[in-house]
Amino acid sequence: MTITINKERLAATFTTLCEIDSLSRQEGRIAAWLKKTFADLDADEIYEDNSAAKTGSESGNLIIRFNGNQPKVEGLFFSCHMDTVGPAEGVKVVRTGDLFTSKGNTILGGDDKSGISAIIEVITLLKENNCDHPMIEIIITTCEEIGLLGSKHLEFDKLQTHYGYALDSSGINHVVVGAPAANKINIEVKGQAAHAGLCPEAGINALSIVAAALNSLKAGRLDEESTCNFGLIEGGIATNIIPDKIFIKGEVRSHSEEKLAVYTDEIKKAFQKAVDSWQPTTMTGEHRPGLTMTIVADYPALSIPPEAPVLQRLKKGADLVEKEIKQIVAGGGSDANIFCGKGLQTAIIATGMNKVHTVDEQLDLGDLTSLTELLFGIVRA
Repeated sequence: MTITINKERLAATFTTLCEIDSLSRQEGRIAAWLKKTFADLDADEIYEDNSAAKTGSESGNLIIRFNGNQPKVEGLFFSCHMDTVGPAEGVKVVRTGDLFTSKGNTILGGDDKSGISAIIEVITLLKENNCDHPMIEIIITTCEEIGLLGSKHLEFDKLQTHYGYALDSSGINHVVVGAPAANKINIEVKGQAAHAGLCPEAGINALSIVAAALNSLKAGRLDEESTCNFGLIEGGIATNIIPDKIFIKGEVRSHSEEKLAVYTDEIKKAFQKAVDSWQPTTMTGEHRPGLTMTIVADYPALSIPPEAPVLQRLKKGADLVEKEIKQIVAGGGSDANIFCGKGLQTAIIATGMNKVHTVDEQLDLGDLTSLTELLFGIVRA
């Protein structure tokens, strides 16, 4: 199947998108631009949901629908997020040949504006060439970078398609078919303050209790399917005061929901044991350390079997445009995890973005063109 991508138009769209500031919760400008762009492409429906009241964003999620003219062919959706991490104020795109970077003081924004650019080019090609196609829904979420908030509050009952593709992975020519579930863990250990030089025996050192718990736990890679990390700790007042409160935040991830529960329980038991094992002194009196722990299920696991329609369609589309797409399992969570948790099988397609979340981020136009060809093939499959 031969198609011709307008590379310069695709490059211009990508550049324009990257230079629209869209930090998480500040997506108003880019949402307005997207609504106008899809309106100019004669979208059958452009719906902004009511998620902003829950996410704190300037915009709700967008659901754009092109009904197509193949009612007997099953429809599909493409998903991207419109927000970026920082630093991303005043992004200026630098193009050197076919390589896009920022000026070096901001990110570029390929995460996830590469995916949005490819979708816009695909719709434009369908319109220009009067191509037959089934229903296509485009879901563009807010606040993905700060906990998948947009997708967590998406109005799923507005969708008419049942499976699709999230365009949100580094690299090119691969599809993510597995990703872990995750629990967020917030812990507070309460001790008792005392002067560290005059009467340390009167204190209950919350930091020492936390250290004992962490020392009894394994961190990093727990097994081939699971990881654990505590990445944020705060507390204490001064070096000469026994710390009476320590807050620590972490996470557990696993491709196995059963293992996720087991490892989370081990953490709960380790901290409880550390608190219970504390030994009082004659000066601490009746005071005892306290423990408060909150476990939040952050997102469910993503696991798509090879025979799933979403992967079968991807294979047919790749064959149409003569591409070989590798299936991989990843270690991160994305909007696709939330969609899968709602019963919508969602495979994650790599968009060509590279070194994301850094000021060294870059994207090659050849990879972005390849992504666009693949999406066109999926639609036509």
